[in-house]
Amino acid sequence: MVGAAGLSPTTVHRIWREHKLRPHQTRSFKFSKDPQLVEKVIDVVGLYLDPPEGALVLCVDEKTQIQALDRTQATLPMKPGKAARMTHDYKRNGTTSLYAALEVASGEVTGECYPRHRHQEFLAFLGRLVRAYPKVPLHVVLDNSSTHTTPEVERWLARHKRVHFHFTPTGASWMNLIESWFSILTRQQVRRGVYRDVSELIAAIEHFIEGYNERARPFVWTKSADQVLAKAKVQGTSGTEH
Repeated sequence: MVGAAGLSPTTVHRIWREHKLRPHQTRSFKFSKDPQLVEKVIDVVGLYLDPPEGALVLCVDEKTQIQALDRTQATLPMKPGKAARMTHDYKRNGTTSLYAALEVASGEVTGECYPRHRHQEFLAFLGRLVRAYPKVPLHVVLDNSSTHTTPEVERWLARHKRVHFHFTPTGASWMNLIESWFSILTRQQVRRGVYRDVSELIAAIEHFIEGYNERARPFVWTKSADQVLAKAKVQGTSGTEH
């Protein structure tokens, strides 16, 4: 900019600051082109703000390929005036995939780790959920992953009439509240841990879920469907930012 405009670096910096321009920064986005965007937003937001009486709303998804990373040197603990420190290099010791369900009313999480993420694992996790929440209708919010819509899953739904799927719009997985919990898990446990093998990683995840449920609070959705759609219509997209 200095060379093209013939201005001094100080002048360029001042102009950028006055106009709140930050050309060195970028943010990613993903447009939702789902033809059923409006219907799906209204459906999912309605479950959050006004859940069906006598039913439970569960937000379900899988966090795949969680790596068991072992640092090349021991982590240095936090000290007064110093943050905990980890080496930048590490050794990969395998992966696991976590299927999890967030109960919106309580904030409690049910989770299960599997070595793979296919429709077989998804069905096994659904089986755990119907056993964990017997008799009551279950409204499940989930995304459009191919493992969620296989013929095997559709046949399972036909046999379990009290389970109802509600899909988030394509490219709008942020509407699934379990994604917020996955972020908490990653920040507070996965990234901070050191795991010599997958079994240690799984044990740490299970311990984290147990502790989290002891202090769980409901996840509160604050925006109406009209507010979400108003933003979508302004941009012609779902307005998603990551």
